[in-house]
This record gives sequence, structure tokens and C-alpha cells, in this order.
Amino acid sequence: MPGLFIIAHAPLASALKLAAAHCFPEAAQTLQVLDVQPNLPPDEIEAQARLLLARAIESDERSEALILTDVFGATPCNTVQRLADGVRVKVITGANVPMLWRALNYAAEPLDTLITRAVAGGTQGVMQIATSRPHNQVIQATHDQDHRHHQQ
Repeated sequence: MPGLFIIAHAPLASALKLAAAHCFPEAAQTLQVLDVQPNLPPDEIEAQARLLLARAIESDERSEALILTDVFGATPCNTVQRLADGVRVKVITGANVPMLWRALNYAAEPLDTLITRAVAGGTQGVMQIATSRPHNQVIQATHDQDHRHHQQ
């Protein structure tokens, strides 16, 4: 079972952990998160990330970890790219709630399978939906001077 670590611009990592706790309270307790503050020096961010990554991996049943980060090319992603080896520790960018929930739901899967499921959850969770008014709802007429909105 891979460990899970989220590093993102503040307060996204903590917010994602709260979202995880909503549906997966026991799994959220082991989830490591780091909110990157804008005023932190890069070496301090890396030191904190290194410590939290070690916590994500250190366990009797864990020897690998999946890191979720928010934006490719930004400080959180650049930091963990230096820490991940691509074998035992892998990184996915574009973290969102569907991605996280999918990762938590399939946390017992091997790391490569977990990555496939998490990416699928993240991409399938992004869609445009129809936003129509409920049927049989009457539009209230206003008494404004602008008659362009009234049907002719």
C-alpha cells in the first residue's frame, strides 16, 4: 500500500485533506500534506517536504509513495520532482478532489495501478454540466425600465 502525500499552494493541500476526511476519515489520518506558503524559502520547503515524504513511506506495509501536487512547473511540483525517484516515489500534478478520492478508494493497489486510477478519477471528474432551471419554475417579472429582457 503506497503512502500518500499532497503538496500544494496554501491552503489547497489542507483543504484536500479535509475533503478526504469527509469520505475516508481513517485514510485521511495517514495522509501527509504540505501547504506551501508564498514567503517560504525553497530550501525550507524542500526540508519540510522531505520530512513529510519520509513519514508517508515509513510504515510496516509501505515502501513507496504517491505525491499529488497542484500545478506543473510551480514551486510545490518543482520541489517534489527533486525528491521523487520515479520508482518508489511518483508524482501526479493537477490534484483535485475526484483524483484524491479515487486514490484513497484504491489505496491498497500497487503504485502504478494507483496512479492510473487517480489520473482517471481526476480527468473524469472535470466536465461541463448543463445548468438549466428546474422545470415548472416561473420566472418572476420585474418592474424595471429595461424591457429588453421581456418576451415580445
